[in-house]
Amino acid sequence: MQSNLLYALTLSAIASLATVLGSVLAMIAKKPGPKLMAFALGFSAGVMMFVSFAEMLASSIHDVGFLPAVACFFGGTVLMFAIDLLVPHLFVSEQADKWVKDGADACFNDMPVKHRHHRHRRGLTRENRRSLMRAGLLIALGIGIHNLPEGMATFAGAIKDRGLGLAIASAIALHNIPEGLAVSLPVFCATGSKHRAIWLASLSGGAELLGALLAAAVLMPFLTPTVLALTLAAVAGLMVFISFDELIPGSYAYGFEHLSVIGITSGMALMALSIWVLR
Repeated sequence: MQSNLLYALTLSAIASLATVLGSVLAMIAKKPGPKLMAFALGFSAGVMMFVSFAEMLASSIHDVGFLPAVACFFGGTVLMFAIDLLVPHLFVSEQADKWVKDGADACFNDMPVKHRHHRHRRGLTRENRRSLMRAGLLIALGIGIHNLPEGMATFAGAIKDRGLGLAIASAIALHNIPEGLAVSLPVFCATGSKHRAIWLASLSGGAELLGALLAAAVLMPFLTPTVLALTLAAVAGLMVFISFDELIPGSYAYGFEHLSVIGITSGMALMALSIWVLR
């Protein structure tokens, strides 16, 4: 287990950098189409749900028994639900309220890349900019809240098995890209500052690595197969909650339900194939 420590932290760092990548893409290219966003978020949800049930929870049940594993699984979902209730934030799918949608369209639609910095205020009222900035901050907070347990999930999975850790990190990185975009777009439109937009996205993505470091600090001193098995069950619950509470609604919010289902199914199928090949 100790030999996988650096590998686990590296995977978490790479997954967190995907948020930065999304924010950079937002600064140099137009927003990705809704079809791509619907498929990508659904795909990530499919991967995370399948690996949670087929690998993490199943492995935990095998190692410690059904009741302890299932108790930790539902404990993880309850913990994530409590955090969602207690901390004010927005999900990616919730950014499309009237002001954010209209403001982002006014800022980015048909705007040449080289002129964005100078023309960001055209078509935006002060209320537009205030709403966009608030949305960017709340989305960043929401992403940071979810990135923390996702970093723990990547760390725990990689400690258990390198292939499992890679699969989790890949799914997380995939949906971190549109999350970085979701943070940086409203902040840039509100302020005209690319640096501020990318910096805020970097902070929210950094919670991924922070979660892995916290898991390492808490678990490694007394990590045993039993503790690891219970941890895997708990983070599986966290990931399933995130999938049902954020990723799937976010995918459906783009209005292409069939693509969302195709994305979810494709993610599950790819994860199943990866598990079979790695075994």
